[in-house]
Amino acid sequence: MLKNKLKIPDKTRKPFPDRLGSLVIGFDYRDGENAGSDAALEFGEELETIQPNGFGSDREFEEPDDGVEEGRVQDEGPTGGGAGGGGCGGGEPEFRARQRPAREGSVPVSVLEVIAADEKRSDVQYEISQEEINLEKLQRIASKGLPDEGGLRATTWKLLLGYLPPSRNLWEKELSENRLKYAKLKEDLLISPSEFARRKNLDFSPRETEAGSDVDGPLRRHQISQEDHPLSLGKASVWNQYFENTEVAEQIDRDLQRTHPDMKFFSGETAISRRHREAMRNILLLFAKLNPAIRYVQGMNEVLAPIYYVFSTDPNEQNAANAEADSFSCFVRLLGDSVDHFCQQLDNSSVGILSTLSRLSELLKTNDEELWRHLEFTTRVEPQFYAFRWITLLLTQEFSFQSILRIWDSLLGNPFGVQDMLLRVCCAMLLCIKSRLMSGDFIANLKLLQHYPDINIEHLLQVAMDLTPDTSSYRLSL
Repeated sequence: MLKNKLKIPDKTRKPFPDRLGSLVIGFDYRDGENAGSDAALEFGEELETIQPNGFGSDREFEEPDDGVEEGRVQDEGPTGGGAGGGGCGGGEPEFRARQRPAREGSVPVSVLEVIAADEKRSDVQYEISQEEINLEKLQRIASKGLPDEGGLRATTWKLLLGYLPPSRNLWEKELSENRLKYAKLKEDLLISPSEFARRKNLDFSPRETEAGSDVDGPLRRHQISQEDHPLSLGKASVWNQYFENTEVAEQIDRDLQRTHPDMKFFSGETAISRRHREAMRNILLLFAKLNPAIRYVQGMNEVLAPIYYVFSTDPNEQNAANAEADSFSCFVRLLGDSVDHFCQQLDNSSVGILSTLSRLSELLKTNDEELWRHLEFTTRVEPQFYAFRWITLLLTQEFSFQSILRIWDSLLGNPFGVQDMLLRVCCAMLLCIKSRLMSGDFIANLKLLQHYPDINIEHLLQVAMDLTPDTSSYRLSL
């Protein structure tokens, strides 16, 4: 029932919505990197060891004037809890950020890695410079990792999410229209009731004031409609809607303060950092207002952060200036593939989080039944104890920010959709630490999975790609 209301597209045919706001209720209601590990070795040379959780070169991710501080320390993650998140009248899950590993020193970059990076950059530039973009080729390139510089990741993500059409000659028109739509949504839905009243001319007009200025007697009370009265409890009352959204806005503000506290881009106290938080606040609050069945669920800020960061650091000044509008659209499209995971009333449905966790369990069983039996029956570490956060937050709490961007390249570049690749990566995470899991008991394994160790990201993604798919998840519904 929720899917019809939210107009989420058929996932089996197209992993992302076609148009801006197809997930949003009433959007048009007022329409008035590294491929170094795959490169062939020449002359008997060996590639340098890739830094765990990095791209190989381990470059700092910073915006000018917004450096990255070392270390991120936060509360430990949940110990499982139930599935399901805030929307649909249910309570919100407690997403607590895990402590992220401190970054080690830079790793020397081999000549082969530099050559591979240059070739990849050239491949991306060539593909996105075509008059008609070949999305299949772009997906293959993205799955190997995208370059950090030149705004190539920003443009590629927009293409893979369907925000930019394959035809380059339509880019300017689509961007202009979607950015104007976002500006109108903000104007209509994010204004204060007092501003709304001013626009409806509830104050005395200048002519009325002049006419009554020389007249003695009691002041005349201006007529106020029921929907504009501050004490009105009607659903159409702007004041009632304002007070209902105050709690949501306060939760968003608290979560944004905790978003990547090791990065000044998000958590600094400079004017630029505050501007970034304000933009993310607008996006999340607007999404909550347009989707009252889901509203805002704690953790959505973590899903938004990579998108907004990539778009805001685009060297194209016009694109960077419109990062808020572009991020909103792409955030909506990304959630279109997993929005049901945030609705508690759908937990036990075929599209709910429990069904997705079951698919992960089946995928593990298909690829390593020994490990599956050890987790499920010997130690009884069920997927919801650790993978609930992995899946709902798209792994944004498990790895360093650089590694998150690299993983997302593969998620967005997967032709079968984000969720398919996400489950593959989650299963690969289990397989890559099999020996430790097989020797651990319930407590040891739970702690290990909730605080995932450092790992070579390229190796992890290769394991994920090599998995045998769980064919049971591809059965046609009758």
